[in-house]
Amino acid sequence: MVVELGRVTDEPGRLTRTFLSPAMKRANRLVGGWMKDAGLTVRVDAVGNLIGRLEATGVGRTGPVRRGGAGRSALPKTLLLGSHLDTVRDAGRFDGPLGVLLPIVALGELRRRGVKLPFAVEVLGFSEEEGVRFASAYLGSKGYCGQLTAKDLAMRDADGITVGEAIARWNGLPVRRSLGEVGTSSRSKRVGVNALHLNATHQRGELLGYVEVHIEQGPVLEAKKLAVGVVSAIAGQSRFKLTWTGKAGHAGTTPMALRRDALAGAAEFISGVEAIARRTPGLVATVGLLTVSRGAANVIPGEVVHTLDVRHARDAVRRSVLRQIGRLATQVANRRGLVRRWQRTQENTAVACSPALTAQLARSVAAVQGKSPSLVSGAGHDGVVMAALCPVAMLFVRCRAGLSHHPDEYAAPKDFAVALAVLTDFVERLAKDYRG
Repeated sequence: MVVELGRVTDEPGRLTRTFLSPAMKRANRLVGGWMKDAGLTVRVDAVGNLIGRLEATGVGRTGPVRRGGAGRSALPKTLLLGSHLDTVRDAGRFDGPLGVLLPIVALGELRRRGVKLPFAVEVLGFSEEEGVRFASAYLGSKGYCGQLTAKDLAMRDADGITVGEAIARWNGLPVRRSLGEVGTSSRSKRVGVNALHLNATHQRGELLGYVEVHIEQGPVLEAKKLAVGVVSAIAGQSRFKLTWTGKAGHAGTTPMALRRDALAGAAEFISGVEAIARRTPGLVATVGLLTVSRGAANVIPGEVVHTLDVRHARDAVRRSVLRQIGRLATQVANRRGLVRRWQRTQENTAVACSPALTAQLARSVAAVQGKSPSLVSGAGHDGVVMAALCPVAMLFVRCRAGLSHHPDEYAAPKDFAVALAVLTDFVERLAKDYRG
């Protein structure tokens, strides 16, 4: 399944699937077919999320599943399992899809064994997590949770298409009815809720929680010689787009003392950010994308745009460092005669995983593997957004050399087997302990 899905790409010769792209539509059809084979009913929501649902069939500790009755409280709750189906550019095959495919196999296995579940299960394949197309992550899970705002919908990709326009086109609406122009209300920052049902799929009280299986994207499990581990928390994250504006000029005729070189200023700033990160334990800072406007070998760069990603497990540390970085940017701009602009594209606080779900997951890990290590995730995940809707838990799977966001990303089949056994055991234990 992982190999076959890895062939679905927007770019021949390398794996790239971005938000609402043709490859995402093909991936939804392929994975949706596997969901149907496992007994799930399948739909795709307004923002391209693939959703496979298995209704409750069994008996919990409090008796048989109640259907109908007086209001929503009479219905069984829902467990959410999933991850994202989009990728970075030139990606590996496991980051994201593993957390969608393993739950499908686990539910198929429980069905084969005749295990009845007293709660419903939804397997989620989020349409966007990586932030590639719009330089802002979690559009899929935000859409699922009803958290897309007017600011989100106004963001533009490299072709000038807004998120709202992309969603409108995906749903077959004319661009003039893009979400930035319909459904706006003074009562809410949400846009287009009535037009395209961008309200939350569930209310918090309807859910047991959200559990995500993901490759570790780090070296800890490999160092411990263990296949899986349980995540205790997800680090907080801030992302920005910075624009440095100077003055373009001839490379041969403009003296160095008279230059306002935007690229030289950006380079000084980036080196300064690296130095700050190196002297701050636990902090990581990355400039992953840089564009030089009208770049040419014989032209002094007049404008540079680049990203900045800053992460730490403690929000107070991250915010303190961001203030240092802001002062650095001002100093560089003033010294070099540049204008610098900041745009915050993403802000996520650190997220603690649910103690109850995490303990249950740890019991399943211990039952299958013998040891249950606890890890902090430096990478962001859809659980960051889902935590506002329901309790979250995560299971990490060992990946070779901790490598991720790279074509050589690899996780061994034997580790998949351990993760599958853990997830299956977790769902079965949850069913036995279910109290409605």
